[in-house]
Amino acid sequence: MIVIPAVDLREGHCVQLVGGSYDVEVIRLDNPPEVAARWEDEGFSTLHVVDLDAATGRGSNRDVIQKILKSTGCDIQVGGGVRTTEDVDELLRAGADRVITGTRGLEDRRWLIEVAEANPGRVVLAVDIWERRIVIRGWSKTVEHEFKEVISELGALPLGGLLVTAVHREGLMEGTDVPLMREVLACSSLPVQTAGGVGTIEHLRVLEDLGVAGVVVGTALYTGALDPQALIEEFAQ
Repeated sequence: MIVIPAVDLREGHCVQLVGGSYDVEVIRLDNPPEVAARWEDEGFSTLHVVDLDAATGRGSNRDVIQKILKSTGCDIQVGGGVRTTEDVDELLRAGADRVITGTRGLEDRRWLIEVAEANPGRVVLAVDIWERRIVIRGWSKTVEHEFKEVISELGALPLGGLLVTAVHREGLMEGTDVPLMREVLACSSLPVQTAGGVGTIEHLRVLEDLGVAGVVVGTALYTGALDPQALIEEFAQ
């Protein structure tokens, strides 16, 4: 299992949100490319970059993303508002190792199949879950299908994996939703990354024992609750 620092972009800044609310920021830093370089210097090999403005239809940080892709040698997965084939192609051409799609991929299975088959192993589907329901469009709309049904149907696709976020735990650092992750892993044949709620190294150990492939960590790293060097020493990079 690897630990992946989150670089979440909003209005040109690097931010961290709490509990699925765009109104509650606990972190706001200038110069996201510098933040990304900091995590690379610490020794992390993979970064998770998300455009929160694009995800909610409030704007775009694509220029900042391109600067991050050009300025770091890390393996980088990029998401947030990726809803067209052109978005996928542009980000891959710009240097992203994987592109994350959520809303479009969940609403349009034919399109998801198309982009996954065109880019085997390089498209990751984001499945944001709030209290056992999948949420899309910046957490503003609920998907009617049960999350286990959706996830179990994806195994035949050549995806790079799933990113499952427990939105109700985001930024709280009180622990991830272990029962949820256990259910997700039981019905997924794809590699699963998770996010939401990690605050201690013990939280990460629990997820590793469950069989999670990677954990995206934000607030706990930015606030100093987790020591980067301790993470790099214990978890593969």
